[in-house]
Amino acid sequence: MMRAWILPTLFALCGLLVATGMVLSGSPGEAAALLMMFVLLAGMHSSLVFPRSVGAREAQSRSAVDDRPIVYWRPGCKFCLRLRFRLGRRTRQLHWVNIWQDPDGAAAVRAANEGNETVPTVLVAGRAHTNPDPSWVREQLPSSK
Repeated sequence: MMRAWILPTLFALCGLLVATGMVLSGSPGEAAALLMMFVLLAGMHSSLVFPRSVGAREAQSRSAVDDRPIVYWRPGCKFCLRLRFRLGRRTRQLHWVNIWQDPDGAAAVRAANEGNETVPTVLVAGRAHTNPDPSWVREQLPSSK
């Protein structure tokens, strides 16, 4: 769980250090703008922009009931972030499994990707798809009623 916050923490600390130096040199406005950019980067690389993750077993049982795809992901992955943002509001129609928080999820990803933890891996109808196009994933979602 801790490693999920290493990159966001580094972004925030670096931003704070650089902004402090800029304030001390007499540029408080630029420092504030730069700090805001680093905080946004930290937020984008954190777990906060993703829906609440569930365990792999829970996701599999839920998917068996509602036929929704499962997305295996990890914080800091730019491809996971792209998938999340391109899905927009429909993001919540999938079951998200953070492989850094769930060993069963990490094992499922390794089994689907020849031993590699390549994410996002999307499980649709029992078949794994590694880094699929977000528009294809959107097509796999149940239609809105």
